[in-house]
Amino acid sequence: MEPTFDLFETMRTTRSMRRLKPDPVPEDLIARILEAGTCAASGGNSQNWRFLLIRDPTVKEAAAVWWRKAWSETAGPRYRAGGPPPGMDADKFGRLLDAVDHLAEHIHEAPVWIVPCWAGARGSGASIYPAVQNMLLAARALGLGATLTTVYLMHEKEAEAAMGIAEGFHSYAILPIGYPRGKFGPVRRAPLSEVVYDGAWGKPYAVP
Repeated sequence: MEPTFDLFETMRTTRSMRRLKPDPVPEDLIARILEAGTCAASGGNSQNWRFLLIRDPTVKEAAAVWWRKAWSETAGPRYRAGGPPPGMDADKFGRLLDAVDHLAEHIHEAPVWIVPCWAGARGSGASIYPAVQNMLLAARALGLGATLTTVYLMHEKEAEAAMGIAEGFHSYAILPIGYPRGKFGPVRRAPLSEVVYDGAWGKPYAVP
């Protein structure tokens, strides 16, 4: 897939890529993704983050058991019982859910996982998720697929034990990284007029 270095184009096309090839990802690209993560904002510039790289198939498979359990038993049925999100019709939503089903069965095959962690008691993630978004954008810019996954946190203790997360830290996501099987394309979002209020709550923003 062609890399892109235009920031706005990168943001518009950073879709969740859930169908990934098992092909190895060069270490220099992983390093660039991780560096992008450490460039993100951190409350008080504390930088209490740690990023665990997981390549070992045995470790990935052990953690993936809890990812699948959370999706198949709880999150998947809940999503299927609801309607499509803004900017997406029923057909596209169905394809999205099919892609998540695929990820559930194959997440351990992604060549690299990045697991962003933060020191101390579990919080909102305000100082770790900016790093996650930077890494997703960097992966896209380099032509790599990735997706932000948190469903495994329904079984947090079991999954973190499988991944070997140290005491005193919590994980906030698993980012499977790999070359995508599909094509990048525009994200599907509601228009600004539906989600932005101008000057007063409920007053739609007039897009220029």
